[in-house]
Amino acid sequence: MSAEEITSSVETIEIEAEKTLEEARSRANEIILKAKEEASRILSSEVPLDEAKRECEQILSTAREKANQKVEKSKKEASEIRTNAGKKMGKITERIVNIITGAELR
Repeated sequence: MSAEEITSSVETIEIEAEKTLEEARSRANEIILKAKEEASRILSSEVPLDEAKRECEQILSTAREKANQKVEKSKKEASEIRTNAGKKMGKITERIVNIITGAELR
């Protein structure tokens, strides 16, 4: 595998990680939007205001928590992808050096 192919593979992995993060952010925004819509619906109904506010805060809190969990999970996955890519690069680099220097392959 050439250095260009390795670089391309790492870039592809990073792009996939960024897509995962963006999808998590997008999903988080959708959850928050739905929570706001639900809160608006509740507020416009004839439910006592205090009860509606509590429910709204609960919905928003739950939505934020879920969104944060998804973002954190995506960040962790992206980090793992980057770490694995770095390890693979190290092994490939070592193999290339061994080939060039004539050292035995392990």
